[in-house]
Amino acid sequence: MKLESQSLKLLAEALKRLESGFPDLPAIDSDYDTEALRNVLLDVAERLQDNYPYFHPYYAGQMLKPPHPIARLAYMLSLWINPNNHALDGGRASSLMEKEAVAEIARLFGWSSSLGHLCGGGTMANLEALWVSGQRKPGTTIVASEQAHYNHQRISEVLGLSFQTIACDSQARMSLDALKEALKTGNVGTVVATIGTTGTGSVDPLPEILELKAKYGFLLHADAAYGGYFILADNLSSSTREVYNCLTHVDSIAIDPHKHGLQPYGCGCILFKDPSVGRLYKHDSPYTYFSSSELHLGEISLECSRPGASAVALWATQKLLPMVQGGEFASGLSKSRKAALLLYQKLSHDPRFKAILKPELDIVVWAPSAERLSLISRLSQEVFKVAASRNLHLAIFNYPTKSLDESWNDVILDQEYVTCLRSCLMKPEHLDWMDNIWRILDEITNKVIKKGNTGTNFR
Repeated sequence: MKLESQSLKLLAEALKRLESGFPDLPAIDSDYDTEALRNVLLDVAERLQDNYPYFHPYYAGQMLKPPHPIARLAYMLSLWINPNNHALDGGRASSLMEKEAVAEIARLFGWSSSLGHLCGGGTMANLEALWVSGQRKPGTTIVASEQAHYNHQRISEVLGLSFQTIACDSQARMSLDALKEALKTGNVGTVVATIGTTGTGSVDPLPEILELKAKYGFLLHADAAYGGYFILADNLSSSTREVYNCLTHVDSIAIDPHKHGLQPYGCGCILFKDPSVGRLYKHDSPYTYFSSSELHLGEISLECSRPGASAVALWATQKLLPMVQGGEFASGLSKSRKAALLLYQKLSHDPRFKAILKPELDIVVWAPSAERLSLISRLSQEVFKVAASRNLHLAIFNYPTKSLDESWNDVILDQEYVTCLRSCLMKPEHLDWMDNIWRILDEITNKVIKKGNTGTNFR
């Protein structure tokens, strides 16, 4: 296995092109000790070997997707300038690139006159959405499902906002009945709909939530940090497609280019349908915004200094891989979902396993089959460890027993949670490598079964 390095030749060529844009400046003598740089850099390379192989298809665990080569190169190239996108003074070109890239993301959801910007990630994007909600609906409660990302509750605490969790149905989606009960209190100001939970990839029932919004008048924030880009996939189920068709009607959207947008960490994005919310950010700076009457990104962001490199990398990626139906970028998302469906099909037809849910996006959650949850949890941990010894890296996920569907009726429910295995099949290459992944999974499962024959009862 070799890390991609051919593209580095392009970086040297691009650096010369960048340098030619400053022809009238006197030269600066560089007195770096290149041998010292080399020694430290090689030490860094050695230290970085202590990582899982996130870049390889055998890494099928957490939400870690390698950036596209163009994103890496553009990001590195911009570091010779090191722009700061807080104000135009610190990042003229990169600020314009950010505006163009963010506008293109907004168009995915049918928004042509929205307000948005990049940020450090989904947590910061959600923080800004909930902060705006708190300004627009003061004194009200924010609600999100039990499977929503924990950052919503944490952010609400930081902002001093009231927060309530809403129960989920057997598909790990927000329960409409539970939401209706919360809405009857008359104090819900914002509903967070998760478009791709980080646990199971489940998608909340947005069409029905929008009907409740028309009745109760709450603000609706879509946390699409993980699943937002799947609006371009061509193989969603009809019910999931209906959810994505409704995203244009929400009030705000969080989406993470550093997840499915092929970007380095950290690169999140927050979008508001109503541009007038920008007034809530209004502040004065005696020194930052003097250079131009144009909108500075720092005037519509809670963050101050932000890396212009993120904007440059995103802009370059979207230029190389346009976000259009049927394009190369969209095809990668469809392949990831197809890989998830293929793995789910294999698991569902094998009596050694129990699949939790049919995947809506590209996340698959399953467990070894056994007679009781406590045993299933132990076997999941064992498969996780043995798989890692074969370079197949999975993830562990604790799923609430109360959310298990009727297919688990033959299992003794002796725990509040069951420990499962989870795979985020984020790389398009996962589809091509599925036979290899399944072969290893098959072998290690048999090994776990055979291990000592300690009363393990696979069904």
